[in-house]
Amino acid sequence: MVVELISVGTELLLGNIVNTNTQYLAEKCALLGLSMYHQVTVGDNRERLSAAFSEALNRSDVVILTGGLGPTEDDLTKKVCAEVLGLSLEEDFNTRERIQEFFKRSNYKKIPDNNWKQALVPHGAKVLDNSNGTAPGLILEKEGKTAILLPGPPGELIPLFQEQVYPYLQKLQPEVIRSQMVKICGQGESQVESQILDLIDGQSNPTIATYAKTAEVHLRITARASGEEEAKKLLKPVVKEIKNRFGRDVYTVKEEETLEMAVVSLLKKHELTVTTAESCTGGLIAGRLVNVPGASEVFNQGFITYSNKSKRKVLGVSKGTLKKYGAVSEQTAKEMAAGGVLAADADVCIAVTGIAGPGADGEKPVGLVYIACFIKDKVTVEEYHFRGNREKIREQSVTKALDMLRRSILSGCQS
Repeated sequence: MVVELISVGTELLLGNIVNTNTQYLAEKCALLGLSMYHQVTVGDNRERLSAAFSEALNRSDVVILTGGLGPTEDDLTKKVCAEVLGLSLEEDFNTRERIQEFFKRSNYKKIPDNNWKQALVPHGAKVLDNSNGTAPGLILEKEGKTAILLPGPPGELIPLFQEQVYPYLQKLQPEVIRSQMVKICGQGESQVESQILDLIDGQSNPTIATYAKTAEVHLRITARASGEEEAKKLLKPVVKEIKNRFGRDVYTVKEEETLEMAVVSLLKKHELTVTTAESCTGGLIAGRLVNVPGASEVFNQGFITYSNKSKRKVLGVSKGTLKKYGAVSEQTAKEMAAGGVLAADADVCIAVTGIAGPGADGEKPVGLVYIACFIKDKVTVEEYHFRGNREKIREQSVTKALDMLRRSILSGCQS
């Protein structure tokens, strides 16, 4: 089954808004096993939208349109789709009541006349109630073709798609499509691929796709089958083989689990508390950790010691070390990690010091970063040379620091 995406909105063409909806929908459609060959962005123009929709219907089974369902004059999606499909617009009483209720709960008690436009739906449409806005989603079916109209704001689109559209599309598929994610840290995309090239070359069902992330590589293994259990049986041996090949480089096989979630889970499992001592990352590591629900059980304090003075005063880094080796050095990173444990009375400390740029520090190059981890009276330190701009260097430092923390816990807590 072929699906096509049409994003509607002049603001998208002008770059005023980043189109995250397309990424989200494309990924979900891939999970459903739908083939996608075209993605189109069109402005708020009746003729161009009509032409784009007509062309998409000719070459696809399902067309998903996002945006253009609002109450203003330039919101044309619903009207244009109805015209192309030859459907009249009629008021949906349930949607009208939901619009009234929405305004009762809002700060704006008076309903503008143009909002009633959103209660008009094409004849025979399946109306998808929108709990987060006034524009309902719509499913239009005619002569074997399907158009799915979704509101543009991600906060409305994502719940609508996940709760109502995804199950609808699942029923259209004759096969069950199931995926398993394997997330890897410590190797680049080309390194990972070289180790599973035999699996990729020989793949047919399941298939393996690689995705490069910041200092991570994700592998998605996807199987097609007639039923859920058969799909799981196809996935299991492939996932097991990949885990065997990469060992501790694999930090999770759960789609929703992030690196920081895996770290917090390990800390809880081994009843450890952690603190952070950050220089060039400026609190980004702590921020990633506290994003995890329940992180307060293992993390209660972090330090941002950007200046040499703060490194001495807060973490106890010696003046002699800073003078002899500099703030960006193996020796300073070690003392930051040891000092962080003492200052926070924690079991573990991850420390980072480096040069994020754009200016270099004397003979030391931009991208030079030292990461140290103190656990069970032992300090491990690694030297890294990252490339990219300031933001990229800091992002890579954070991921490597979280991965070092994860590995240190695994090594330090071996029974």
